[in-house]
Amino acid sequence: MAATTFAAIDIGSYETSMKIFEFSKKIGFKELNYVRYRLELGRGAYSNGKLDVNMVDSLCEILADFKKMMKEFGAEDYRACATSAFRELKNPILIIEQIYQRTGVRVEILSNAEQHFLGYKSIAAIEAGFKKMIQKGTAILDVGGGSLQVSLFDKDSLVTTQSLKIGSMRIRERLKELEKQNTHYDQLIEEFIRNDLTAFQRMHLKDRNIKNIILMGDLLTDTIFKEELVDRIITREEFNKRYENTVYKTDEALAEELGMDPEYASLVIPTMVICKNFLDIFNAESVWAPGVSLLDGLAYDFGEKEKFIKSVHNFENDILVASRNIAKRYSSGKNHIQGTTDLALAIFDSMKKVHGMGQRERLLLQIAVQLHDCGKYISLGDVAECSYRIIMATEIIGLSTEERQIIASAVRYNTTEFVYYDERNDDGSGLDRNRHVLVAKLTAILRLANAMDRSHYQKVQGLRAVLKDRELQLIIDSSRDISLELGLLKEKVKFFEEVFGIRLVLRRKRKM
Repeated sequence: MAATTFAAIDIGSYETSMKIFEFSKKIGFKELNYVRYRLELGRGAYSNGKLDVNMVDSLCEILADFKKMMKEFGAEDYRACATSAFRELKNPILIIEQIYQRTGVRVEILSNAEQHFLGYKSIAAIEAGFKKMIQKGTAILDVGGGSLQVSLFDKDSLVTTQSLKIGSMRIRERLKELEKQNTHYDQLIEEFIRNDLTAFQRMHLKDRNIKNIILMGDLLTDTIFKEELVDRIITREEFNKRYENTVYKTDEALAEELGMDPEYASLVIPTMVICKNFLDIFNAESVWAPGVSLLDGLAYDFGEKEKFIKSVHNFENDILVASRNIAKRYSSGKNHIQGTTDLALAIFDSMKKVHGMGQRERLLLQIAVQLHDCGKYISLGDVAECSYRIIMATEIIGLSTEERQIIASAVRYNTTEFVYYDERNDDGSGLDRNRHVLVAKLTAILRLANAMDRSHYQKVQGLRAVLKDRELQLIIDSSRDISLELGLLKEKVKFFEEVFGIRLVLRRKRKM
């Protein structure tokens, strides 16, 4: 197969950048070009939720230049993503439309969970180092302009991932005036972020032994540690030594020393203070700074989808583990969830010719099962609504806001009356017609699977689903009294048949 050229564009809080990559079956992918422009979109976005006209003009000029470069390199595909600065805008749709009309570049706004999942993929692109590192307790720190993402790994599995609104530019903007009156800026930042760090430590570090930190991005590796990295590893001693030699300097002094703009230099100290505090909290031995960014993650994701790359790491499993840990946080029944998941997947897999859903929808169904009972933690009388609100308020790494909305809606309708698309009276979902149909499909399957374990005793020991013509036979294997389950199943059959247009037949095979 001939090589394919792909451009990745990141519209960030303090710079807009592009990398152009070449893909082929033989080499996987390699970087051809990297260009970046300083543009502090976060300054206006974080203070008043708006970008002034001059800022939008500058952004459009940069993207127009990028488009010319893409043409010169023969880039057939591209993906342009905006992150936290755009998420904080009051009028992002208007800005995106202006950009498209003026440059022809389509921009998508990544949710925080999507952004950091792609960043996480960029690290996985360095497969040998990543695989070895996460065998032990490891934390990934992704310090952006607007937020900080912390992801914890243990024995090759993602334990948890949390977003904190303490990005380097946000800190700088909030403390700008106080900095002028304070001789110990680092201590000021520590006090500002202490509450968030303490809460994270209390909730997520119980019995966790974190030895390694992986630092996302290239702010520190391109500045403070540019000449000191061996194998891109920074020991704790090296970090502390450079920390002491850096945090007491003014932005102007740092800018002169590092040969950069003072505005860019002003982000260095907040970033170093954040990293230092996490080094102390984790008592970590070293920091691995691979120097990768969102751009590399976008390329890796493109390569996976186009089958230029086959990852040795199971990213889908990370999403499921993160969902499982959320369910655990809200004391959901482990055995009930596992039993219901098996039933739901058996139904889903038997109906592929009927439902028209793929692997991504299968993943959404699994997550819906994982989280369908989480609302009981708040209220036993209003489980559906409480579950819906928990899911919508909880970031799930790797899922878009829309996908989270689909899951939350299916969970809501699991035990409440389904609201049809044309009858909606602003149910808060904002989903289009196609997504609403997907919610109906997931709801129908979830209702069936959940009803089969209504008692939470896992009485159904086996389920065989056989699709023949327009009839789905569910052959239930159980040696126990399942009168309750069979009775409740009849209530769910009508909606299931309405959604899929097939006849559902329940049969029982008594286990000997």
